[in-house]
Amino acid sequence: MAKRITTPLTAEKTKDLKAGDDVLISGVIYTGRDAAHKRLVELVKEGKPLPVDLKDAIIYYVGPAPAKPGQAIGSAGPTTSYRMDAYAPTLLDLGLKGMIGKGKRSDEVIDAMKRNDAVYFGAIGGAGALLSKCIKKAEIVCYEDLGAEAVRRLEVEDLPVVVVIDKDGNNLYEEGRKSYLAMENK
Repeated sequence: MAKRITTPLTAEKTKDLKAGDDVLISGVIYTGRDAAHKRLVELVKEGKPLPVDLKDAIIYYVGPAPAKPGQAIGSAGPTTSYRMDAYAPTLLDLGLKGMIGKGKRSDEVIDAMKRNDAVYFGAIGGAGALLSKCIKKAEIVCYEDLGAEAVRRLEVEDLPVVVVIDKDGNNLYEEGRKSYLAMENK
């Protein structure tokens, strides 16, 4: 049975999320890919305020397709997460609590997650059209010049994800492989 969470994603909520948990997210999340992440981290280095408050926020690594008439957003499947790894630790240290994407994360990101009680969720690649149905509202917050990579504020309802790495660093990609190999060797 899936766990349901509503944003903001506080440390209190992340403590109950374990690698392998199915989760349905509702509330406000933000989008951002590598170009937007680079700009956000540059602002941090310059001591300037960010255009979004990342405290207890979730960023979905997505560059959505344009919305068709009657839709809040077009297809919205996850982007490969390692492209954000150079920037994620800085944002996690600013209070970011959740990231949604696909693929492995670096040791530096995992260390920052453990340091900040944050989690990494996986969304299903190739299911962007289905995932977009969970997005009820989408508006560009900043970096409109980046097109699909602009930072958007999304209102989501029951967005399905899986906890890939929990706040303690337990990693479903590693644990799942070990479990599979143990079953295969029996």
